[in-house]
Amino acid sequence: MPPSIQRHRRLALAAGAGALAALLAAIQPAFAQPAVNWPTKPVKLVVPYAAGGPADVVAREVAQALAADIRQPVLIENLGGAMGVPALSVVARAEPDGHTLLLAAFGNVVLQPMLSKNGGADLLARLRPVGTVSTSPHVLVVSAKLPVKTVQELVDYARANPGKVSFASAGTGGTAHLGMEMFKALSKTEVLHVPYKGSSAAVNDLVSGQVSAMFSSLPSLQGVADKGYVRVVGATAASTSAATRPLPLLSAALPGFDYTTWYAMYAPLGTPTPLVERMNAALRKVLQNPALAAKIEPAGIELHTGSPDEVQAWTRRDTEKWGRIIRDAKVSID
Repeated sequence: MPPSIQRHRRLALAAGAGALAALLAAIQPAFAQPAVNWPTKPVKLVVPYAAGGPADVVAREVAQALAADIRQPVLIENLGGAMGVPALSVVARAEPDGHTLLLAAFGNVVLQPMLSKNGGADLLARLRPVGTVSTSPHVLVVSAKLPVKTVQELVDYARANPGKVSFASAGTGGTAHLGMEMFKALSKTEVLHVPYKGSSAAVNDLVSGQVSAMFSSLPSLQGVADKGYVRVVGATAASTSAATRPLPLLSAALPGFDYTTWYAMYAPLGTPTPLVERMNAALRKVLQNPALAAKIEPAGIELHTGSPDEVQAWTRRDTEKWGRIIRDAKVSID
């Protein structure tokens, strides 16, 4: 056989072998990566708040829907107090097998590490996000005894009566307190912060007129608002929920005013990426269930399906936003 023909045959065989190798490489991952076998036993979902609060309500509804989908019980463990550090600690030290997870509020992962040296920053470094769960605005509520009915009227009243408008909160450094600091900065008013050791006493004094106003989640104040004891004058951010969508935005009177609270799910840092992807897929599926939305969204809470990267993006965004407020107002809980 002439050398030229041999050379062309070798080139053809090499090209064919290359094409076959490329084809095998393309289909190999489908066979090389078997489906992740999760869960193989009940899943524990740790919540850094006491039972009955907004975080607990979201956690229990999501856990119930998730359990039905993954066909394993999802058990809630409430570990409130101590800035959520005990809850973060349990999950950070758990086996990274997807059977111990954390449902944290943005306050646990954004605010507390900036407000306190004991806020759990070291524990957050030992967690990895699984996905977003929900987001919701706060509402600004004023006592019915205060002669204001809108955000602009509250701003005007505070400017005309410096130091006489007071905002209640469930404690220093919480979202309600920092929301007041944002209001104070953007409205250029002198208002008084009155911290309580919980929301019940704060609401009681708001109803009686001992304090003027308060930022809060809507469900916490819906009952007294319905009775006319307080007025809901605005929302801190736009919302698609029927409960909060009709409310005026604070940004209409105070340009730049905008914040939401949110929840996300986390796993121990060593959890393998394929397992995180499997859990994120399961979480996305249940969050897109209209039946779950029907239970959650009347409280002004919007379910939000998002990736681990989106959790990180939310964290960076709010760290920048609230870090500026905390520094300017010199807020600390140490």
